[in-house]
Amino acid sequence: MPADARPSPILKAPTYQQRTWTLPDDAVVRRGTVDDAARVLRGLTFTALTGAGVSTDSGIPDYRSPDAPPRNPMTYQQFVGDEAFRRHYWARNHVGWQHVRRTRPNGGHRALAALEDRGLVRGVITQNVDLLHEEAGSRKVIDLHGRSDRVVCLQCGRVISRAHLADRLTALNPHFLDEVVGGVRSVTDVEVAPDADAVIEQTAHFRPAPCEFCGGVLKPEIVYFGESVPRERVARAYAMVDDAGALLVAGTSLTVMSGLRFVRHAAKAGKPVVIVNRGETRGDPLATVKVDAGVTETLTALTALLTAR
Repeated sequence: MPADARPSPILKAPTYQQRTWTLPDDAVVRRGTVDDAARVLRGLTFTALTGAGVSTDSGIPDYRSPDAPPRNPMTYQQFVGDEAFRRHYWARNHVGWQHVRRTRPNGGHRALAALEDRGLVRGVITQNVDLLHEEAGSRKVIDLHGRSDRVVCLQCGRVISRAHLADRLTALNPHFLDEVVGGVRSVTDVEVAPDADAVIEQTAHFRPAPCEFCGGVLKPEIVYFGESVPRERVARAYAMVDDAGALLVAGTSLTVMSGLRFVRHAAKAGKPVVIVNRGETRGDPLATVKVDAGVTETLTALTALLTAR
């Protein structure tokens, strides 16, 4: 930075506000237990649609549970349109990545993988980008919103691994982690969002890495708010719903249409819909049964019931 240049101002969290919703007063919600869910799904194959609530027991906070703090994710328009926002994002992500890359699957992930092994789950459509379903052993996974382990250049289209970018960012900012969180070992004390966005404010001096092939802008290979899911991916997800006899929804409030459309699609086709989520979801009126309980314990118990001889 030239001696007479002023550092960029510290950016606060983006002001983008997510939509809010409430269930209509006359909505009929068919609440039930894990036994009720098992009775609905027994004898059927089903596709699983999962959200951030599946990964909370792995140490990745969600966006919209009753206890989740308010979050304002950066939009696609902010990221591509403002260099200062990109610097802010990559600084926070560089901290959050240290935590997210160390997370491991929990019992809920393993339960869905076990159900796939038994031929009951046709596949998983996940709104998460943490790849914990794959790590748990699920083989048929559609990462609806992308993957946190890859980065794409918006100019030349080259794709690199997030781990490789982490090495480059550390080389460009050798003391950043120590200055912000006192070293990697204490990064778990920093609030981290599902997309590895860590809540830190001192980011103005962070140096993002350009594409090493063309110098273009690097972006995580994930779908941002304000960005569309690729049509081909959506088509594959619809086909996965059509290929099963029922839909199991776990750990998502279905606030955004990205996931809700598959619930509507299944219900319109006359397929049973089972929702497991702590708190209301936008799809509750369409559910055959709604289990308002923790995801890990419910999926574990459901797997035991469905695979019992």
